[in-house]
Amino acid sequence: MSAIEAKISLPRLGLLDEGTTKRLIAMAQAGDTSARDKLVQHNMRLVYSVVSHLAPAGCEFEDLFQVGCLGLMKAIDRFDLTYDVRFSTYAVPVIAGEVKRLIREDGMIRVSRSVRQLGSRLMAAREKLVADLQREPTIAELADAVGVSPEEAVYAMEAAIPVTSLDESAGRDDESGYHVQDTVAAERSGVDDVVDSVSLKKAIQRLPARERRILLMRYFEEKTQAEVAAAIGVSQVQISRIEKKVLSALRNMME
Repeated sequence: MSAIEAKISLPRLGLLDEGTTKRLIAMAQAGDTSARDKLVQHNMRLVYSVVSHLAPAGCEFEDLFQVGCLGLMKAIDRFDLTYDVRFSTYAVPVIAGEVKRLIREDGMIRVSRSVRQLGSRLMAAREKLVADLQREPTIAELADAVGVSPEEAVYAMEAAIPVTSLDESAGRDDESGYHVQDTVAAERSGVDDVVDSVSLKKAIQRLPARERRILLMRYFEEKTQAEVAAAIGVSQVQISRIEKKVLSALRNMME
């Protein structure tokens, strides 16, 4: 155990299996505080991992860790059990978003070399998978290709957002329409301001049926714009335009 781990009393508990996790989330969302506490305890090392990658030198690590735990609790409260996505995959960008907000307030943003390198490996793997599969790979496929967990893949791309323009082409011709946000699972294309709101679910429910379906497919089912376009029966360009319109509408609803 490191000195920092000891200082913040990090429990020696691992992640729970997904079935147990989702059962406890259901209980926590129904008001069971003991279930909520157990989830927090078993996911504190996940928070520690995210904070360790983001914390600038000389920062107050304990403050960032506490903010990360608040992000974890937000993720527990907001996680939608009807979607087929692992809780940890969903929680990582939520935790990172809270931590980065505090870091930004202090004017310090750092992405470790190892995370940048992983991001580069993921982009190289994406190019190969696109060629092999003739479609955009899923987060799970990308993670498997480079030998990391989906959570690590999401984190590497999420952590790079402040230093990588979301509108920057990621290695394909401009007309292909592929951008970094096509791969990041939870905070893409300006979505970090939207997903940070506790009123997100209510706002989504107010969207027209087709727009709601597109949003859910993109940000909860991890579908690419091309996959959503095929499912909806429109072009990828139309999906891109609709997505931007929906995100703008959500922000307006929550202002």
